[in-house]
Amino acid sequence: MNKKTYQPGEGDIKRNWHLIDAKGKILGRIASKIASLLIGKHKVYFANHLDVGDFVVVINASELKLSGRKMKQKTYKSHSGYPGGFKEFAFEKMIKEAPEKVLMHAVAGMLPDNKLKKKRLARLKVFAKEEHPYEGRFKTGLTS
Repeated sequence: MNKKTYQPGEGDIKRNWHLIDAKGKILGRIASKIASLLIGKHKVYFANHLDVGDFVVVINASELKLSGRKMKQKTYKSHSGYPGGFKEFAFEKMIKEAPEKVLMHAVAGMLPDNKLKKKRLARLKVFAKEEHPYEGRFKTGLTS
C-alpha cells in the first residue's frame, strides 16, 4: 500500500490561460479571483510551496469600479526613502493614467510575500482596452 503524498513535478504542471473582462467589475473582488488563479488554488494538485498557477489576461482595466465613496477617497502612497520622497496619487488620477498599475497593485497585495510572488505576477497580463496579443491561447471564452 502506497501512503506517500503526491507532489507534482515540473512536467506535471499544466498552465491554462484565463481571459477576464474587468468592465464594470469591482476592483477588490476581481483582484482576489485573479490572485487565486495565479496561485493555482483551483487545481487538484495545488501545493503552497509550488508554483502551479495559470496565466491570466485581463482586458478593460480602465473600466474598473469601486464601491462606496472610494472612487473619490482612495489614494496610493509611496516613499523613495529619501527626505521629501513621499508621493501620493488619487485613485481617479491613477485609473486615468495607468489603469494597469491599479489592478497589478491590488493583485500584488493579495499574493503571499514569498519567493514565488514575482513569478506569479509575471503571468498576469493587464490591458486597459479590449485589444491584446494573446488571442489564440484560450481554450474557453470569458471567465467571470
